[in-house]
Amino acid sequence: MGTVEPRLTLLDRAFYVSLILKGLDGVLELIGGILLLVVTPAQIGAIARFLTLHELSEDPRDFIANAVLNLVDGLNVSVALFGAIYLLLHGVVKVVLVWAVLRDRLWAYPWLIAFLLLFIAYQSYELIVAFSWALLLLTVFDIFIVYLTVREYGIHKSRRRRSIRREE
Repeated sequence: MGTVEPRLTLLDRAFYVSLILKGLDGVLELIGGILLLVVTPAQIGAIARFLTLHELSEDPRDFIANAVLNLVDGLNVSVALFGAIYLLLHGVVKVVLVWAVLRDRLWAYPWLIAFLLLFIAYQSYELIVAFSWALLLLTVFDIFIVYLTVREYGIHKSRRRRSIRREE
């Protein structure tokens, strides 16, 4: 008689969807890091001005367009290099850990939890220094993923223990 696979609960599905979103975010960070290495700050500024030109011609006070221009105005080679290194390291770690958790590598769960907790702490500090709704939502999302990861880790550990006991 074969084993019956447990049905996926709503939380199980939320966990897998959240992991996939985190993995995609990691891939985007890798792409962003590579772009920061190969595109100069002047080129980034020119692209930003081109992309916001139409919007600003319609509404010179457009919040998002002005925020993009303010962001790229402060960009120089050292800031771009720091951003590239940060994005590349963060992206690689995120992609590797998400991949390992999706492949059910038990060692990856605590590493993913620790990694997310470090970034939650950093994001919390940033929220205190300069509040941002986007950062608050990202932090809440990361807290939710930590909760789901702890839950899944416990489920997988107990399932492995039962499997080992049956084999003995």
